[in-house]
Amino acid sequence: MSQIDIRRVTAGDHTAWLPLWHAYLRFYNTELPEVVTDSTWQRMLDPTEPTHSALAWVEGKAVGMVNFIYHRSNWSIENSCYLQDLLVTPETRGTGVGRQLIEFVYATAKTDGCCKVHWLTHETNATAIQLYERIAERPGFIQFRKAI
Repeated sequence: MSQIDIRRVTAGDHTAWLPLWHAYLRFYNTELPEVVTDSTWQRMLDPTEPTHSALAWVEGKAVGMVNFIYHRSNWSIENSCYLQDLLVTPETRGTGVGRQLIEFVYATAKTDGCCKVHWLTHETNATAIQLYERIAERPGFIQFRKAI
């Protein structure tokens, strides 16, 4: 596989992000009103919002997406980072794109002063769980986290 470039989204990335977002929603058999999708996108572009997104690019094509949110916790002084949405296109699964997107979130959250990254996945998402168990802790809940 060619070089994978991961970077935060910009306003010009909407047409690359939107199909990945819709594919993510289809993966979880859900739909959202267009107004929610539009609001989510706008939040990701607003520097005062705690919501962020990054895309993985290979040869000029977006092949993966990760959306993450910083939030306060009653268990730490620092913010935590919730990795809310992660999708890699079917043709690039198993090539390291998902792992690199998660590692991008780890590094970004650490730089931004967060103390951990955590996320959930559905119990039937066996392929993703195999990756998550290699790069994070499984604390007994269907939740993954990594101290940073």
